[in-house]
Parts: sequence; structure tokens; C-alpha cells
Amino acid sequence: MKIHVLIASCVLLVPSIARAELKLPNIFGDHMVVQQKMPVKVWGWTKPGQEVTVTLAGKSANGKAGDDGRFDVAIPAVDAGGPYTLEIKADETRTIKDVLVGEVWICSGQSNMQWNVANSTDADLERLAAKHPNIRMINFPQVGSQEPILTHDRQWMECTPDTVSGFSAVGYFFARQLNDTIDVPIGMINNAWGGSACEAWINRDVLNADPQYAPMMERWTGLEKQYADLSVKSDLNDDEKKVLKNLKNQMGGNSRPGNIYNGVLKSHLGYTIRGAIWYQGESNAGRAYQYRELFPLMISNWRQEWGQGDFPFYWVQLADFYDEKPEPTESAWAELREAQTMTMAKLPHTGEAVIIDIGEGKDIHPKNKVDVGRRLARWALANEYSVVVPYHSPQYKSMEKLGEKIVLTFDHADGGWRPFDVKQPVGFAVAGEDKKFVWADATILPDGRIEVSSSVVANPVAVRYAWADNPVCNMFTTAGLPMTPFRTDDWPGVTVDSK
Repeated sequence: MKIHVLIASCVLLVPSIARAELKLPNIFGDHMVVQQKMPVKVWGWTKPGQEVTVTLAGKSANGKAGDDGRFDVAIPAVDAGGPYTLEIKADETRTIKDVLVGEVWICSGQSNMQWNVANSTDADLERLAAKHPNIRMINFPQVGSQEPILTHDRQWMECTPDTVSGFSAVGYFFARQLNDTIDVPIGMINNAWGGSACEAWINRDVLNADPQYAPMMERWTGLEKQYADLSVKSDLNDDEKKVLKNLKNQMGGNSRPGNIYNGVLKSHLGYTIRGAIWYQGESNAGRAYQYRELFPLMISNWRQEWGQGDFPFYWVQLADFYDEKPEPTESAWAELREAQTMTMAKLPHTGEAVIIDIGEGKDIHPKNKVDVGRRLARWALANEYSVVVPYHSPQYKSMEKLGEKIVLTFDHADGGWRPFDVKQPVGFAVAGEDKKFVWADATILPDGRIEVSSSVVANPVAVRYAWADNPVCNMFTTAGLPMTPFRTDDWPGVTVDSK
């Protein structure tokens, strides 16, 4: 069954080109940024068999359109610089102006990545200072479809006081830090969609091929059949009309498997990039155990189809949110954070920016996006640009039981600890074999290990730190990076059976 979503702001390109007209996806346009020191992929459509020549900065590449009219060429690597003109010659000639060569990153995810500068901290001051012509961004529209949409009407924007309000705030602050540090143009491809579920970003064929996602896919197949049946029924009662209206939103929405992959991602999938930054997970928190496999699957799917190997993929761990709890408790959000952290061990060239300290209990969209962008930038600067800077939050490594105490060892705690606000560590809980957690006393040992105990737990077997929707915790390195929330146990959580 094929359900098409027709949106005025986008164009669905069919494989055959009826007229001899050069067509390019909107990712190729004035003010664009292309990736330095890597072959620059350029594609489009013209008449079948047409010879195509693409030129940039004195370097050219030739190709020929296939039977479906599509051509794919790769310009030899160009060093950072510009502005240049990109020229595509086929049955006609297209000229793209003000092209910069630098670093290109995808910024993706849901609303906290979509969140713009206008709604972030000190937006008025940020606008006044946004004079960065070498930072560019393109914002893609939110279109859900089960059929590939190969171009949209959005264009690249230069960063100016007049345009920066519409930039992804996390993407902008990430780009600004990179630009200030390595002094090359930065291009950000913003395709984030608020409220989106991870499965919507994945090729549906990949999900269908994995049995563990069968319950989820069967739910959607059932909804799709219900929608199809109601759509052709001529005598709907009032209840059926309400159901049909609700289903229509879901069919074109941001949770249906494959919808964003087809409706948004396919229009620029394959564009030469350095890497991706990602902020998503809120919509999957109720299925956190599933996310342990679903999130790595999405990254692997992108990497395979992008054709650039294991490009860097850095994400934001979910911030603190909801009410603080007076006692240790279970938490779906904590389990989602755990699933995010696990992904680093499953896939190469990945990393996590921990922001457990800068959320807001009352607001799922904390306004402080400057620190989020900077913590992501630390990962990129250290790993892609050889800048010596702390980037990895401390992470639990091992535990040793010593009588009534547990001693914890951590990786990435170089430089030592600096608890925030008060001297003693806050945020630790311990449990005995009864699995009942209580707040614990914690002490930083001279060698950097942390000793944890409680007077009411004589035989502790497990420790948790910052394990809550909105934990009260205060452990940072001297470089200002917060400790990664963790647990030492593997007891089944509240989302273990969610599919």
C-alpha cells in the first residue's frame, strides 16, 4: 500500500525525466557549503544518456545520466576557501554562486535540536553578535512520506543578525565554536523534527528485516490497513470520521517508521559531510530498552546508505526533566540515557555529550543551548580536528565491594573531581539484595575513586548515580564535564517489556 503525502513546499521527483531540463536537489544552491578535503558528490537529473560536467574551484568531474536521467559525479577534493562558483553543464548549464568549502555537519533529531536561536537564552544578544558570513545553515521542512521525496524548496542561509533567529540553536552554537576554533567555513544541514521517533528516521526495509521490531511494525501495518479501509468507505459514522482524521495525521507524521527517512532525509542523503550531531530520545523514552538496539541501527543505516564509512556521529544525552523525587526511584528517562550511553560501546566513532546539569524540570525545552553546542563541539574538535581539549564525560568503569562500602572506578576522570556547590558528592544511591535503593554517602578518595555507603544498607550490592528523570547530582571534572549517569546493576527496568 502506498500513501502519498502531497506538500506544497516540496517536489517529488519520479525516476524518469520527461523533458530535457537539468534538475538539482535543493541541497545544491547559492550560499551552500561543501566539505573540504573529500570528493564532493553532486547529483541531479537530466535527459537519459546526457553527458554532464561539474566544476568547482578549478576542479572538474564528468559523468553521464543513466536511463532514469539521474547523474552522479564526484569533484576531486578542494581545500577550505571560497567563495566559489559551482557550475553544472548538461543539456543546459546551472550556476550556483557564493559556494564555500569547509566543514559540513548534519544537525538532526527532535525538538531540542530544532529549537531555534530566537527561543534560546539571550536571543537578543546572540542576534546582535551573529555576524558570521562563513557559517551557513539550511533548514529542511517537516514532511512525512512512505515514498522518497528528493528535493524541497528550502535554501541555504548566511548567518547574519537578520537570519540567525531561525537557525537551530544547538547547531549554531556548535558551528560557531568550530568556526572560531579551526577558522574554516561551517555548513549545517538542519533536518530536525520536533517530537519525532527514532524509527521514523530509518529505512523501513531495514526495520522489516529485523524480527525484534516485528511487534512495532505489526502495529503500524494494522493502523495503515485501518486507514486504507476507512479511506474508501463512503458511509462513515461520526466515530469513524474521528478515527480517520486521527489516522491521517499519523500516516504523514513523525512517528511512522520510514516517514522522515523518505520525506526529509532522502533529499540530501549522500551529500558529502564530515559527520552528524543528534539530539533525540524523548519520544522513545517509553521504549528505552528497545532504543538500545534501535538507535545504533539508525546510525548504522545512515552510515551504510551515506557511503562515507563510519562518519562521526555525536549525540546529546537527554537532559534532566520532570519533577525531582525525594527518594530514589525507577525512571524511563534514566533508562533511555543508559541506552544512549551503551551505543558508544556498540559503534565506532560515536560520542555522547552529557547535559544532566542544564535541563529544566518544568520545561522539556531548556533554553540553554550554548553549553549543549559547546559540549558537542568538544567531541568534534578533539576527534576530527586534533584539538587538545577535554571532551568525554567521566564514565563508570567498575566497582569493588569492601565490607559495607562499595568503591567505584571511572574512566575519563583525568584532572580530578570538582563537585558543584557543596564539597561532598551528591546523587548516589545504594541497594542491598532486596533491590531497594536509598540515598548514599559518598567520598572522593585521593586516587580519584569514589567510596559509597549507607548506614541503613549493611550489605550493599549495587550503586546508582543520577538515576532519575530529574536527578539532584553534582559531580563534575575540573574541566567542567558532568559525570555520566549510571547504574552498576542490570535489574529489569520499567521499560524492559516495551516494544
